[in-house]
Amino acid sequence: MSAVLSTIRDAKSQATAWIDRNTSAILQTNDCLFSFGEPSMEEYESAAFLVALLKEAGFEVETGISGFPTAFVATWSNKGGGPVIALHAEYDGTPGGSQKSGSATHDPIVPGAPGHAEGHQANSTVMLASALAAKSAMEKLGIAGTLKLFGAPGEELVLTRPYFVRDGYFDDVEIAFHNHIRDAFYTEVGQTQISLISAEFTFHGESTHAGLTPWLGRDALDAVILMDNGMAQHREHIRPEMRAHRVITHGGTQPNVITEKAAVWWYFRGLSADETRDLFERATEIAEGAAKMTRTTLSVDVKSAVWPTRCNRVLAALLDRNMRDIGMPVWTDEEVSFARRLQQSAGVRVDGLRTEISPMRGPDQPEMSSNDCGDISWKVPMGRLWFPGSVPNIHFHHWSGGAILTTSIAHKGIIAATKALSGSILECLCDEALRAEVRTSFSEEIAGTTYRPMIPLDRQPNLRPHEALMKYYRPLMREHYRTDRPVFEA
Repeated sequence: MSAVLSTIRDAKSQATAWIDRNTSAILQTNDCLFSFGEPSMEEYESAAFLVALLKEAGFEVETGISGFPTAFVATWSNKGGGPVIALHAEYDGTPGGSQKSGSATHDPIVPGAPGHAEGHQANSTVMLASALAAKSAMEKLGIAGTLKLFGAPGEELVLTRPYFVRDGYFDDVEIAFHNHIRDAFYTEVGQTQISLISAEFTFHGESTHAGLTPWLGRDALDAVILMDNGMAQHREHIRPEMRAHRVITHGGTQPNVITEKAAVWWYFRGLSADETRDLFERATEIAEGAAKMTRTTLSVDVKSAVWPTRCNRVLAALLDRNMRDIGMPVWTDEEVSFARRLQQSAGVRVDGLRTEISPMRGPDQPEMSSNDCGDISWKVPMGRLWFPGSVPNIHFHHWSGGAILTTSIAHKGIIAATKALSGSILECLCDEALRAEVRTSFSEEIAGTTYRPMIPLDRQPNLRPHEALMKYYRPLMREHYRTDRPVFEA
């Protein structure tokens, strides 16, 4: 056995031993984060919780990066620095997602409140625990390297990570990893998700009494409706893989007042950044036409814009190998029974839990979804690990998505993911030939494409889109926050 392989074997053994010693603390981290259930850009409890744990572990932490109050980057170096490996994960919940974990029926913790209905608290738990496990091995074996952990709030708004890339936080990163909970254990290669532009179109008109003097008004809501009609007609002419969907964020005050201000928030998606830009520009032309027809004025606010997500083939093979070394969690009869009862209650196909690791996905099977980690994946080589912790056929952003997240099903998936991801990190740090192969493959994969951020260089988004929501619900939610804190052994 070569010296490199021997070091990798010993490093993985050290990391696995650390995880086994700290399993209780890792799962406590997940369960505490679940209790906060904060929506995008309101993750103050969650971010402070993670930052405190990282500082206790010896990381230097910069908070508020790129102007986002609940974002952070934590850095730790050993033996003079060495390769820089980044991990990034989210921790936001969803509005209306409150649900008691372990209940197979709809049973909100606080009715109507935000909560975790996708499992982002598990993503940040795996990020933290994988880094701490790798750090333990690096210290014991003298492995050189730097770990950078990015706390990325607002994923449900597809928001923050393009700003991190724009502002230079990934300029020194050699390899990046992302992880996400799912109902399966797998990785992926090639383009895995599509590009997105998030923009709000606001029309300004003139109010008046809708019954007495409607001819004096200029109805901004009419402009929103005409834009919607124009987009409906335009759908015939967009490519099958493109998407456009919206919600009216302001439609007026009451029927007898001509609407002075109306706004509609659109998501535009395409396979490529250029395709998405084209769709956004066409929508803007349609909005301008609607403004002309109603004699209103138009303002456009680009909230976020992300590149499609792609995953490096060498890192995908690395993650796949480490997943298979760990193996799929073994489920008990009770866990399978709970999964089946939840599936039945949610009205989906009843078939229990997966028992085998899934094949690697890709390279040309992108989902019609988007993630703000896409920009990172064009800046540096990135691998992504999907880990079991949910139940097949259960949908995210539905109450059933939160019903599993502190159960033993989620717990087993978190531990398996932590072992697989920490092992992959350590291989990258120990094996220069592997890192060279990653660099070469990444250059080949992005050949002919020049990355440039789609968000304007001077753009700063709305930092508190859910401020009013949390002003009402946080006092009610706080009664259910866990106040215990995990303690990690060395």
